[in-house]
Amino acid sequence: MRIPDFSRRTLILGTAAATLVMVLLVALVVPPTRDGVLDAWCDLTEAGCPGPRGAEPDASGRLLRMPPEEAATWGNYVALGDSYAAGDGAGDYIPDTVGDGGCWRSSNAYPEKIVEENDFAGELGFFACSGRKGSAMLESLGSGDAQVEQVTRYTSLVTIGVGGNDLGFSSVLQTCMVRVPLLESSACVGQEDDLSERMDTFEETFEELLAEIRGRAPDARIIVTGYPRLFPVEPQSMYYTLTTNDQLWLNEMTQRFNKQLKDTVAEADADIVGDDETGSVEFVEVYTALNGHEISAEEAWINGVVWRDLRNGVTVDRSTFHPNADGQTAVGDRVQQQLEDGPERPLYATRALVESANPEVLASEFE
Repeated sequence: MRIPDFSRRTLILGTAAATLVMVLLVALVVPPTRDGVLDAWCDLTEAGCPGPRGAEPDASGRLLRMPPEEAATWGNYVALGDSYAAGDGAGDYIPDTVGDGGCWRSSNAYPEKIVEENDFAGELGFFACSGRKGSAMLESLGSGDAQVEQVTRYTSLVTIGVGGNDLGFSSVLQTCMVRVPLLESSACVGQEDDLSERMDTFEETFEELLAEIRGRAPDARIIVTGYPRLFPVEPQSMYYTLTTNDQLWLNEMTQRFNKQLKDTVAEADADIVGDDETGSVEFVEVYTALNGHEISAEEAWINGVVWRDLRNGVTVDRSTFHPNADGQTAVGDRVQQQLEDGPERPLYATRALVESANPEVLASEFE
């Protein structure tokens, strides 16, 4: 009797069926969590697994797989960035940070909230500063006063929000707000080409900035915050001299810039995974964090127009269009959620480094 040949199609279907059975068995014996199913699948197949698979445990034990919160809190926390990260506009400023040229760091800023909600083994290094540009953060390297140089190898968490000043947002705002005649015109939206060029320039700056931070703290989780939407999704009327069209345009530019930041972050983190490295780079979407509480809302979580020194001409104060204390809390909630959830992949740190992070060593990093 002749035994029938198995066709290629039959073999493929048989393999697919066997794989499906394996997946179902995994789902039955493993707790129904994303990590549990992923780990079981990786153990069975050794394929399609993100991150340095097999690093914990492995022959050398060099790397340590950590839960998201633990991966963020085993060391020191360094907060970097511009006025949105410093809390300018949120009141309760740290005394030695106020005045002309000051950083205007607020005790209501989201980095302070993150410290309150988590048990860090180390301390908070709060270095975000109003008016800071990403380009200036790079140019100041080696000066001893650079924000980035405050990041050390015992840094387990870095939060950074930067870019608005590189785009010249203050000058864009000034052009939008102070114009004659105060009617519908292209004075605001007509700045898009220049703004686009500055976005393109900042993309490279931001890539270099992330690389510098990673170089100093390769085991840290780096959490990048975007910028919140300033105006309602559908503005109902003018706001001072800003037409509804101006408001929609400002929202659109904010969203576009956030996407650029997010894409850059995704590429940086993909490189970490691809090279089987420790740490992470993650993006926090805060564009909708003030939803329902934008500028002109009855209970706004962001400052509207704040005029400064009218005796010497019309000048928009630096805290204009910056989150107030409630707004900083809303942003902090998004950052905290990311800290707890982590990226959609395993997190690793160098075992020897984590185990050597005792209180004395951590404290010495800020001396």
